[in-house]
Amino acid sequence: MRSSSENLSSGIGVFAAVVDTGTFAAASELLEMTPPGVSRAIARLEKRLKIRLFHRTTRSVSLTEEGRRFYEQVMPHLRGMEEAAAAAAGGAVTVRGKLRVNLDPVVSRIVLGPQLDAFMEAHPDLDLEFIARDHLGDLITDGFDLAVRFGEPRSSSLVARKLLDTPVVTVAAPAYIARHGRPAEPQALSQSTHRCLEFRNPETGKPYAWEFHRKRKKTIVPTNGRLTVNEPSALLDACLGGFGIAQMLLFVAEPLIREGRLVNLFPDWTDERFPLYAYHPSRHHVPAKTRVFLDFIVSLTGAD
Repeated sequence: MRSSSENLSSGIGVFAAVVDTGTFAAASELLEMTPPGVSRAIARLEKRLKIRLFHRTTRSVSLTEEGRRFYEQVMPHLRGMEEAAAAAAGGAVTVRGKLRVNLDPVVSRIVLGPQLDAFMEAHPDLDLEFIARDHLGDLITDGFDLAVRFGEPRSSSLVARKLLDTPVVTVAAPAYIARHGRPAEPQALSQSTHRCLEFRNPETGKPYAWEFHRKRKKTIVPTNGRLTVNEPSALLDACLGGFGIAQMLLFVAEPLIREGRLVNLFPDWTDERFPLYAYHPSRHHVPAKTRVFLDFIVSLTGAD
């Protein structure tokens, strides 16, 4: 007969599989159990813990608030035990399995692209799944191991590590300047003679304000642009096509400025910074697959 500690341990393993796979049916395939067996294991664990771990519907399973807190508390220890067992068996922790990363679209295109092949070659047992989103969301409930996002972090239980600060620049294509003229100062953008391309803030649902920073001086200019986008490539394409003026990150615009395809309109107003952060659920017992990918991102961004 199994002891209560063995029942608890097996129940936690089933719980982790349901969170990782997203459904009881997928967890049953992963664990080679029947779906009713998975359901019973979760029910026993909930009874022992005296909390409800999942919201269940006919179509989906999601963590309750209590379930999310339990996941945050127990998973670092469970993964640490798994890595310790792997280390005891093989001498060193093997980087393997699937790593799901919530990735800012700009990062996936500009930062990772050129170097990703070498990283994959170095870790042949690791599978990567990049999900490009315009918001952080709930890392744990959504089943992500890591997130790399622009913007200041919200208060949460996640570990946030700053990777870089990039200046924000205001740019236009030479074709736009030829048709509409070059604005002499930021305040000129509020005039009807200029077209400004708005970028939607995923946190508020409204366009970002047009800010201009120079040392300690900060100016906000009302623009009332007619075109609003929520995807960086759409903003870049519209700007390169001469449709309007855009504010974008310098590390995106810099090569295009060097090539003459974009013009930095206000080179004296480039003290605004936009940060890039990496997020993961716990600073203790970080899984090897998460640690190596985080180190990879740090090496690309030059973070300390």
